[in-house]
Amino acid sequence: MKTTLLRLVRGLWRRSSLRWRRSIQVRVVTTTLLLSTVVAVVLGVFLMQQITTALLESRGESAVQQLNEGLGILKRTQGDSVAERVAKELAARSGPSGRYEVYLRDTREDTNGGLPTNDLDPASVPPQLTSEINREPGAKVWIGKLMRQYHEDEAALIAGARDGPYELYYLFPLQQEQRTLVFVQRTMVGVGVTLVLLLAAIASIVTRQIVVPVRLAAQSAERLAAGQLDERMKVRGEDDLAKLGRSFNDMATTLQEKISELEGLSQVQRQFVSDVSHELRTPLTTMKIAADMLYENREDFQAMVARSAELLQSQMERFESLLADLLEISRHDAGAATLDAESVDVRELVLTAVDDVQDVAERRGTKIVLKLPGEACMAEVDRRRVARILRNLLFNAVEHGEGKDIVVTVAADRDAVALAVRDHGTGLKAGEAQMVFDRFWRADPSRARTIGGTGLGLSISREDAQLHGGWLQAWGEPGVGSQFRLSLPRSAGTELRGSPLPLVPADVELNRADLADLADLEAAE
Repeated sequence: MKTTLLRLVRGLWRRSSLRWRRSIQVRVVTTTLLLSTVVAVVLGVFLMQQITTALLESRGESAVQQLNEGLGILKRTQGDSVAERVAKELAARSGPSGRYEVYLRDTREDTNGGLPTNDLDPASVPPQLTSEINREPGAKVWIGKLMRQYHEDEAALIAGARDGPYELYYLFPLQQEQRTLVFVQRTMVGVGVTLVLLLAAIASIVTRQIVVPVRLAAQSAERLAAGQLDERMKVRGEDDLAKLGRSFNDMATTLQEKISELEGLSQVQRQFVSDVSHELRTPLTTMKIAADMLYENREDFQAMVARSAELLQSQMERFESLLADLLEISRHDAGAATLDAESVDVRELVLTAVDDVQDVAERRGTKIVLKLPGEACMAEVDRRRVARILRNLLFNAVEHGEGKDIVVTVAADRDAVALAVRDHGTGLKAGEAQMVFDRFWRADPSRARTIGGTGLGLSISREDAQLHGGWLQAWGEPGVGSQFRLSLPRSAGTELRGSPLPLVPADVELNRADLADLADLEAAE
């Protein structure tokens, strides 16, 4: 039971906190409610104090007047049994409603408890009041309790004075004042609660007039961001919110026009690249045939001519590769690239790609180390595209590996298969892990490509990975090397949620942990 209640409280707290963070209206209304409650409480307490003081002062003045009248009667009364006769006369003046009680005491009679009226208890007179009227002349007022023999005690205002040997006290019950104060207090509480609720309602209404157009603007912006370029806000009136709506609509119109222009330019650009690439096919084929004939007969030429034939052959191959990459890029840009998925053992693709790169790696003095699992890693992929990704990653590693070993790792789990190509070359600087997939991007523009790359390989590789619903990611540190990780879902069309291989190599993480331990030891020493 306690656990269920705790969960309920936590759930309410989370929902309330979420609502507080997301809603301006809730914050404004809640703040208004709290501040108005504090103001109402402070004003209520202040007013109650003022009203209470005013009532007591008024009753005190009335009590002093009544006391002075009683002292006058006491002075005018002569003869025997003065105290008894005065007490009866003063009590009669109180009337049948008993507006006050009178207590008269002759100080010359030590054993005399005084002459109280009705069933009044003489202990109702506070000793402090008796001391004051004996010490200083004049009427004194005191707040105390009115004690009766057969009734409950009640609050009373007690006025007393001394005249010669006599002490005269008037005791005024405060029941009527208490009822008045209770009525005023309840009225103020009701008015305060009503006022606070009204202020909260007013704040809610006023805030809603501002929040609703802002929410509509946010919804329109979300639809606009989602591609609904014809989305517009409804504009009413001529106030600031209407001005905001008109400005938003003007912005949306301008944005729609610019995007349409960019789409048109992009379409023209894609069409231009596609047309140029296709148009270059025929002359390139003719030139390639001529270059092949010259290259095959280069031994019959002079040394300079033979070298020219070799250069022509290599540049023609690079030109053909660049043209093929441009055609592939144009297909991706036009959304015409298709996936021919089949069940393939990824290990075979890795071995084939390594064979294609092996000659170039040996010429650079680079050794390719394979870390393949013992069992088949089957996945539904496009064989041609994945093989191209692997070749691009391997050529890139050979290009920037500075002759050091390249490690190719393959791993798989239930949902995904991953391939990592790790080199120990120049590495990547901060922020270059995303830029490396941009078209024609180079980490060092002054450095020429040594193995004939077109500058589009990694960009095409990322497009091929995304076409599979996978990831192609890069990591690198200067002087440590870099690692490219390809993660693909094992079943075509499924969503990729994770990768079996880490993006940061395990040896780098281990070195970081060792350095952290060493730093902790040095700090401890």
